[in-house]
Amino acid sequence: MKKSGGIIALIAGVIGFFAAIFTLFVGGVGGAVGAAGAGTIVEFGFGGVLFSFMVIVFGAISMSATTKKPGIMLVVSAVLGAIFGGTFVAVAMALAIVGGIVSIIGVSKSVEDK
Repeated sequence: MKKSGGIIALIAGVIGFFAAIFTLFVGGVGGAVGAAGAGTIVEFGFGGVLFSFMVIVFGAISMSATTKKPGIMLVVSAVLGAIFGGTFVAVAMALAIVGGIVSIIGVSKSVEDK
């Protein structure tokens, strides 16, 4: 189960990255036309890029992990990405939270089996 949790997290991280790029694009267009709050949207986009990369890294690490720490860090980075990444990134981070939970459960099951 830990491999499937990692794969789910990798997919969520890639989707979150593209959502963050879209958020950056919308913030840039808003800044170009002089919309109020466009700078905030750009900041959300950069936060989404950062936390999406963190989700990708922790998803890859959790696929071969023997402890729960990468899964926990995956859930933490997904929650922070949902908070600081904007609406579109938050949708992808919900999937990453599920992947992190599956990864945590998979590690505890594989440790009990040995």
